[in-house]
Amino acid sequence: MSKAKNEIIDVNKIMEMIPHRYPILLVDRIVELNSGESAISLKNVTINEPQFMGHFPGFPVMPGVMIIEAMAQTAALVVVDFLGDEAKGKVVYFMTIDNARFRKPVTPGDSMYIHVEKIQSRGPVWKFKGVAKVGDTVCAEAVFSAMITDTDSKA
Repeated sequence: MSKAKNEIIDVNKIMEMIPHRYPILLVDRIVELNSGESAISLKNVTINEPQFMGHFPGFPVMPGVMIIEAMAQTAALVVVDFLGDEAKGKVVYFMTIDNARFRKPVTPGDSMYIHVEKIQSRGPVWKFKGVAKVGDTVCAEAVFSAMITDTDSKA
């Protein structure tokens, strides 16, 4: 199933593609998708998200692990889109996170764009580079790999 490079995928379609739901669904929209290769997603960060009650009172900051999770969800959408019907009944699990760097805090009111690009794929294992930006500013980056597997098997 191939998408036009700039076709927008909204949150309803995203929820059809991956199993994540609020409060852990961290992708609001796919704004660019190159099936099996790369994507750019959007996460609008809002003050009413539950993590900001404790991270940190008086200075709300998006936790770095949640930024990495947004990268992983974006990458999962690249994989699921590429596999099409073959992806039904499967989930994508983290295997590694390397070279994670957090360069600038992401705070409520920010529109965070997550850029992911496939580095390689071998069978069920996919490796990506992710970069999270607010405007032109890089806020976080990481290299990570994940495995796509049946939901009834243990990764």
